[in-house]
Amino acid sequence: MAIKFQYNKTSHQQLEKQLKIRVRTLPIIKNKESALRMEVKRCKTDASDLEIRLENQIQTYEAMFALWNEFDASLIKVKDVHLGIKKIAGVRVPLLENVDFEIAPFSLFNAPKWYADGLNLLKELANTAIEREFTLAKLNLLEHARKKTTQKVNLFEKVQIPGYQDALLKIKRFMEDEENLSKSSQKIMKSQQEKRKEDIA
Repeated sequence: MAIKFQYNKTSHQQLEKQLKIRVRTLPIIKNKESALRMEVKRCKTDASDLEIRLENQIQTYEAMFALWNEFDASLIKVKDVHLGIKKIAGVRVPLLENVDFEIAPFSLFNAPKWYADGLNLLKELANTAIEREFTLAKLNLLEHARKKTTQKVNLFEKVQIPGYQDALLKIKRFMEDEENLSKSSQKIMKSQQEKRKEDIA
């Protein structure tokens, strides 16, 4: 990225201001990146744990597979999913607060004894599956934010800060050269004037 500038004091001051802003902001962005990196790692661990828990619950479900044929699946359904929002290093992520289930009334005398356990098992299974989906959504948001923040850190560190420093150095050298030329030309003019005075005298 080429930084546009002019060889004058105003441009020099503006560039210095921009450089100071970036130098001051860089540690903050780096902290945000490391916080996001840690949160992404934690979120991946959570997603992995939920995956294992879901697999175990599915195996428990499959162990009772023969009984599920007589189970009435319309007895339970997800009524509502309560969401919250949490800010992690400036990134808004969804937060699963709780899941409401609607259980249709059924006769405890006519239904098999294991129906109550079956309902609890299905609740746990649905809860874990929904929680896993939320964790994956959170992971995607955090991963995206981390990538963007890493890009910004790299932009500041490797492109903009060195670019501004280089531009400031060029302006400084130009202004020094101009000043030296001005002094030299003044000396030459002064010596020529003195020579003319001597010639006249």
